[in-house]
Amino acid sequence: MRLNNHAVKNWSKKWVEKCQRPDLKDKSPDQLYRYYRLCGKHFEPSLIQSETQSAVLKDDAIPTIFDAPSQLQNVQVKRSKETTKDDETESTGRKKIKKSQAETAKDDVQPLSEEEEYKEYLKSLFEVLILLGEQSIPPTGPGDKKDGLGSTNFQAMLEYRMNCGDDVLIKRYDVNKKCFSSGQLNQLIEVFEKYVQSKLVEEVKENGFFSLLTDDLVNISGEWYLPVFLRFVDQSNCQRERFVGFLSFEGDEDALAEKLLSEMTDKWGLDMGQCRGQAHSCSGTHFSKIKTFAAKLMEKYPKAVLAIRSTRTFNVSLANGMALSGVQLVMSTLKKIESFFSQSTLLQLELEHAISIFYPDKEEKAKELKEICQSGWTRRHDVFDVAVDILEALLLCVDSVHDNEDMRWNDQVTHNALEISKALADFEFVMALIVLKNTMILTRAFGKNVQGTAADAHFASTSLKALLHSLKEVSDNIDVYHEFWNDEAVNLATAMEIPVEVPRSFLRKNHVDSGAIRPESYYKEHLSIPIANHIIKEMNELFCEDHLKALRCLSLVPAVIEQHRSTEPEEECVQVFKDDIPNAGSLSAELHCWWVKWSKKGKGETFASSLHETLQLADVKFFPNMLAVLRLIGVLPTLALEDGCDVAYKRFQMYMANTPDKFKSKSLALLNVNYDVGYNLDAIVDVYMKTYPDREETS
Repeated sequence: MRLNNHAVKNWSKKWVEKCQRPDLKDKSPDQLYRYYRLCGKHFEPSLIQSETQSAVLKDDAIPTIFDAPSQLQNVQVKRSKETTKDDETESTGRKKIKKSQAETAKDDVQPLSEEEEYKEYLKSLFEVLILLGEQSIPPTGPGDKKDGLGSTNFQAMLEYRMNCGDDVLIKRYDVNKKCFSSGQLNQLIEVFEKYVQSKLVEEVKENGFFSLLTDDLVNISGEWYLPVFLRFVDQSNCQRERFVGFLSFEGDEDALAEKLLSEMTDKWGLDMGQCRGQAHSCSGTHFSKIKTFAAKLMEKYPKAVLAIRSTRTFNVSLANGMALSGVQLVMSTLKKIESFFSQSTLLQLELEHAISIFYPDKEEKAKELKEICQSGWTRRHDVFDVAVDILEALLLCVDSVHDNEDMRWNDQVTHNALEISKALADFEFVMALIVLKNTMILTRAFGKNVQGTAADAHFASTSLKALLHSLKEVSDNIDVYHEFWNDEAVNLATAMEIPVEVPRSFLRKNHVDSGAIRPESYYKEHLSIPIANHIIKEMNELFCEDHLKALRCLSLVPAVIEQHRSTEPEEECVQVFKDDIPNAGSLSAELHCWWVKWSKKGKGETFASSLHETLQLADVKFFPNMLAVLRLIGVLPTLALEDGCDVAYKRFQMYMANTPDKFKSKSLALLNVNYDVGYNLDAIVDVYMKTYPDREETS
């Protein structure tokens, strides 16, 4: 049974207006009535009549409870004078029109055809799936088995809907005489993933150029997948990032690279010719495969310049990409440390107490370190410096927790403390940490600047040459530098009572006696030299000439122009985008006019200081070439996003961290992260019926 479309439209429109729900203004009347029902929660019971199991909303009905997007707000609304009458008059009027309303309501009710009924049934299923996905509730997870509810969350929600009177759902289940199968659920999830992905790709296509970003590999159901994000600038000139799904990461390097590209273009429908940048976050164990993929992408699409991801500090990204056992030991231990101390404030206090013990005469230094350790220090630009400063305190803290003399910690906490203690007490860890600290100190300021403000990033783009010179000087004199680094590591290890030795794994693998090779020589060949060479190689690859020119185009930001008012922005840098701007012939004149406009600052005048602010300027539309260039800079993965623009990445991290491994799903992750994509249930149902045309007959 369903209501007449005209009545539905009028009531639904009134509901949206009176309940102040602008988030629902784009929903169709049918969706509003069916999935955002008119009920006693929103209207006083006296304003609703029930006729043949269908709610009839009176013409003078005004919502008395509002359901705001974030929470229910119990707000009493005064009835307007036109609808306020004395009780006697209202009662008389109701009696007169009651019969007429009943007849109208009866006429409005129409039976559903078999196809329409099947579509309504599918909508109910997809609505439940959307609800569970948005709330990060695994559909296949165990549901509440009390009161006869089903064995999974999905089944439990279906039972709940049927108990609430979903007639179509009840009828289909009566016909089927069986529970909803896992195979059918997988089909729903598969179709919904396809629909969401198509919507995301369509959104990116509508906005032109984009950059491709990948994150650390994740293991889902025993298989490795590569998470893929796209960064673009939308129609309102705001930077956006979208999570568009996972790519299977199984296979040999060359074949894998081809397969990944093919899936993005053929299956997802991405136009890689519009890709203007790429950035990858990957640990050393999979680094070579990612590098092969990046090179293949550059080979086919030369404008997809290799860059760095703004979501991870530059020094951490550099270290993660080193496939050296010592470096990977440091990085994996830092992750364990972050996870360990985030469990409890008591553990954090234990660490702060240990810091006080090692800095008894340096209260200011101890206070500074304590404050640093309270806010994600393992992700800082100076993470390796901080780690060296608190290393002794860390070891003392985790050893104390493991000893558990006062029985404050459970077995899992003491076990984790022991794992961290073993790593910290390994000389390979100490040596790798010291080398990382002394090499990364050169790149620390550059990384902080390039991922900072527009002015800082512009400065970084001009300072790369000097940085590479310093790194080459270290590499050329590595024997001298390594001697100093080795002494520092040995002194620290001695203070911590850690034996100075070559890793046992190396000795076993190469069948070498412990006394046959000197630790200093081993670590020079296996840490100091490879780390210095890796940093230089990565700096050259990540900051090619086109990337640097794009970063130097940040000189178009008004505040940067005003800061360097005597120097006009370099047209040579802007020319890197000459093929992607509307009128390259007028570029020189337009660039000069733009510079003149912003090079003179009036008294009390404030200029836009960020790329986001510049893109929002009202005058930017009068400079079409400048607008195009600014939008192209906006897709660069290197530049930090404004607050609120990195929601997709944060939701992705939350999903992966909070969802138990056995319930993780690449399809439901896509739904959960992209909760705001805007669903059209009719379109989703159409996709399902085209994908599974025989399902209606068998369901």
